[in-house]
Amino acid sequence: MPSLSSLVDNFNDNTIGPEWGDSYGGVTETGGRARVPLAAATYAGYQTGRAWTLAGATVYLKIPTLPAVSTGADVGVHFMVTSAVDGTALGFKINIVTGMLRMQANVDYYDPAAVEITYSATDHLWLRLREDGTNIYWDTSPDGATWTNRRTLATPAWVTTAVDTCALDLYGYRDAGVTDYAEYDNVNTLSDGAVVDLTATLTSQSSLTAASAATMKLAAGLEAASDLAGPLTLDVGVAAALSAQGTLAADIDAVEVPEVAALAAGDWDLYIEQGATFVQTYTVDDDPDFTWDGWTARAQIRSDASAGALLLLDLTDYLTITGGAIRLTIPATATATLTRNGRWDLEVQQGSTVVRILNGRAIVSPEVTR
Repeated sequence: MPSLSSLVDNFNDNTIGPEWGDSYGGVTETGGRARVPLAAATYAGYQTGRAWTLAGATVYLKIPTLPAVSTGADVGVHFMVTSAVDGTALGFKINIVTGMLRMQANVDYYDPAAVEITYSATDHLWLRLREDGTNIYWDTSPDGATWTNRRTLATPAWVTTAVDTCALDLYGYRDAGVTDYAEYDNVNTLSDGAVVDLTATLTSQSSLTAASAATMKLAAGLEAASDLAGPLTLDVGVAAALSAQGTLAADIDAVEVPEVAALAAGDWDLYIEQGATFVQTYTVDDDPDFTWDGWTARAQIRSDASAGALLLLDLTDYLTITGGAIRLTIPATATATLTRNGRWDLEVQQGSTVVRILNGRAIVSPEVTR
């Protein structure tokens, strides 16, 4: 079941992604943000398909641009997780007319016990909705890092039963007034760096008979020129190895720490076929003789990237290091145990030094043949 924790988008490619396949009302991705127009008597929203799960999940974002009141009597900007039952939903509404932030658990489109506070564009720039198996929490933050809880409610029964049937709906509405827009950004990510298209050299690393496509976005942690004599190359291989070059922000003087430690971890999603053997190879190479000798690799898949997240599969036993290559081989018996999507990362460790190499979503394709 796809957890909403695994939905990540900073909207920087200016293309509405496939995750938002149910979007409506003329929304666009403009200037690195999800732009939702507010025209009189018209609903518009960025919306996912009904394929997600809120149970055990966290979803957060920021809303940097709000519409004007104009002549409207009903002007609102919403961040809602909706169930398959019309009018049953959880989330936030910024009431532009009253200036209130409403935290609601709607049934039949209304929550008589909703909590409202005076909205602050600074203090409430970031909004977060989360569920921990017991409660729903509505949180706000000025920076996406320090959060304040604003409402707590016992988890409604529909949250745990609505598996793979929820949608995230970021929508706006005005009843009257001049057309303008709201903007959403940074869904489940604090990274707001530009998307860079990198050329790739493909080299075969597999005996697959069919071509396999792989895409990698290297996190934008590159800030300043370094004193390195040559570029650093990060290769990720599925049926092929993708090479992307980046310049380190600064030298690392610590003994035994590889130069790759100065790069932010690369964004890399695992697409795992349940009940099938999974094999990928990851190679970090800053010179022809580079090796991970003396290092150990570790990785896990969890329900989301939080301290209390459920461990779905420990990958550490399935990792091997050969020279500069880290190989992940998950047997079919292990992938068969995966029944939901989650988050993963790959780290290497030597003593107290830990370097994160990759992180991203773990997306499970359910098995049919058994």
